[in-house]
Amino acid sequence: MSWTRPAGLRAQVQRLWDRGELLASVVTGESLFPRRLLLKGPTSAEMSERFNELRAWIGELQAMAHCRVELREFRHRLFGTNAVPQEAWVDSLDDALALIGKRRDASRFGALLDLTRLRQPALLDWLARRPLRALELADAWGRLLDIVAWVHAHPRPGVYLRQVDVPGVHSKFIEAHRGVLGELLDLVLPAEAVVLSAAGASQFARRYGFREKPARLRFRILDREHALLPGDPEQDLTLDARSFARLDPGVSRVFITENEVNFLAFPEVTDSLIIFGAGYGFELLSEARWLSRCRLHYWGDIDTHGFAILDQLRAQFEHVDSFLMDRATLLAFESLWGEEDKQTLRDLPRLSPTESALYDDLRDNRLRRNLRLEQERVGFAWVKAALAALP
Repeated sequence: MSWTRPAGLRAQVQRLWDRGELLASVVTGESLFPRRLLLKGPTSAEMSERFNELRAWIGELQAMAHCRVELREFRHRLFGTNAVPQEAWVDSLDDALALIGKRRDASRFGALLDLTRLRQPALLDWLARRPLRALELADAWGRLLDIVAWVHAHPRPGVYLRQVDVPGVHSKFIEAHRGVLGELLDLVLPAEAVVLSAAGASQFARRYGFREKPARLRFRILDREHALLPGDPEQDLTLDARSFARLDPGVSRVFITENEVNFLAFPEVTDSLIIFGAGYGFELLSEARWLSRCRLHYWGDIDTHGFAILDQLRAQFEHVDSFLMDRATLLAFESLWGEEDKQTLRDLPRLSPTESALYDDLRDNRLRRNLRLEQERVGFAWVKAALAALP
């Protein structure tokens, strides 16, 4: 039966809740009621042919609390004049909330609204746009307002999140709520206190002027003549990016590899060091201007992403050479070929002609579908021979 039942009427009001319209009206004062609901009833033929079902349907609707049903007369040839539902109305917000069982939630939202009006009225527009999100955050809302007030009083504070001195708030709470805090802070802070280019939760600290945990670079000195720590043959070191930029260890050749075991096992090479790479994140190296006078060699996987990383590194240092990312190496270890999960297909303008030819073969699947040779599968004798052949 396609007639609108009580559940269908409730569903119409539920959609108003799910879209946030009911709670938004509490913030804006916009009147949504009385509101007529869509009511589909029986045709004249159905009223005559299915009279018992009709009476049951009428009874269901009339028994609904918090919903006003308007009737019209219907004359039946056997049963005489009867009243049939013609329209269904919800007359007030309170009726709507009661109809879908949301009075308690609306009361909680009202408390959030009162608190926001008192402490951060600039956020009322956000409450109107994101009322259900605010309701999800009800237990944390007071602390979120505390943080907003603190940052507003200390714009671009230059401290770590750990140093935000708000009772009941710790850095993990702030980190867990960076997304919503970003939305709120953008509304209350002056434009000069926000770095608009720093977007997303991962750049929360930079956007609002907090100190960030220093980015670090790990490297090994491959020539004992350039040892930074006397008596330590391993020379496996980690420095923050700023200190690394000021280091200038006096080497003339630098290798970069993406694999930690390759980094650790890389053999000694005269006048050289090796950096444990970071995928696509080469911004850390950009301040180390002493790298510009070194011969640079990048060793990545032979797959489309490996060449994409090489291309990006050349945006920072155009003179970098690839190492063991050639067709001869690929073919020498055919038995160890693997499969790349998801290829990159964009053009890479900074590759050499021979690199571009191999990259095109890979992305066009001319050798095998989604082919990759991971760098750790290259035999170490092959690595030593390639090092010996370097000019």
